[in-house]
Amino acid sequence: MTTIQQLAEQSGVSVATVSRALNGSSEVSEATRERIVALAQELDYTPSAAARTLVSRRSHVVGVVLETGPDHPDLKHPFFQEVLVGLKHGVGAQGYDLLLFASERPGNGFGGTHSYLRRAEHHGVDGAILMGFDGDPEIARLAASSLPCVAVDADLDGPRTGYVMSENREGAALAVRHLHELGHERIATVTGWLRTKPGADRLDGFREEVERLGLEPRDEYVVEGDFYDESGYRGTRQLLELDEPPTALFAASDQMAAGAIRAANELGVGVPGGLAVVGFDDIALASLIQPQLTTVRQNMQALGEVAAEGLGRMIEDSEAAPVRRLVPTELIVRVSSGATEAPRAKALESEEVD
Repeated sequence: MTTIQQLAEQSGVSVATVSRALNGSSEVSEATRERIVALAQELDYTPSAAARTLVSRRSHVVGVVLETGPDHPDLKHPFFQEVLVGLKHGVGAQGYDLLLFASERPGNGFGGTHSYLRRAEHHGVDGAILMGFDGDPEIARLAASSLPCVAVDADLDGPRTGYVMSENREGAALAVRHLHELGHERIATVTGWLRTKPGADRLDGFREEVERLGLEPRDEYVVEGDFYDESGYRGTRQLLELDEPPTALFAASDQMAAGAIRAANELGVGVPGGLAVVGFDDIALASLIQPQLTTVRQNMQALGEVAAEGLGRMIEDSEAAPVRRLVPTELIVRVSSGATEAPRAKALESEEVD
């Protein structure tokens, strides 16, 4: 592998001149720069990461913070897996690498104190993607710093912190509207974790659409879950054991919807005959379970790609405004809701918001 010293020797110039030429410095003549670049290509020279960092004062590394709390396994949820795929493609296209920060807090080697900001400074990352915010003040501290950050489906503030999220309210409204169009009036929900932005927004969208449709709002028809299947199972059993159980259910994630179908089966309630079910996400599981799941699709890879693009712009331009982007949702009609025909779906396009 050719080193910068060898490239300098064969070019007949100093290492400093090679470095300036490859980084487009005006201190090097165009003829010299062209000669050095041509020789670098011929020798297949690639500058080391350390050298690029010294010259550009950038690491070309983006940190990823994924924190869902001790009782909520983060990487096991398909949502985060899909977003990470989108992030990988997005940052890779801009010449960056991803560094996933460990979430273990005690004994982390950073002075005994859990600090994502300290980790970011230690590794010299150029920016950070924040996901799964569980109320950890250290994530809020990172977001409030001067480091460019983009939160994915998280409600965080900071001078250089933007956000990318799905149209969670509208997605929940799509689910309720679909169930009402099928003739249901007793519509319940198992919410996502309400400490999260998606959980709170999907509940708001559910309630707003229930009110808009003139349906009776019933507190007992709202059960808090946490996006994982066991909470969907427990919540649905609770709902189906009411004196007047719902005939339709909006689960704020597909995993919870799968748990809901399992609970209904155990109680002898047919899906969709006894309970119509709509989920949220459209993970691979949605088309594999029986009955196949009607769900609100969010473009999870697009969330990652848009977050990466927005963060890259903020890194490259210190004056760039923090990205604020919503990715619309789409209703995917299958068997579990009892519909025979799919209504027209919204297009999946990202849009800038104020």
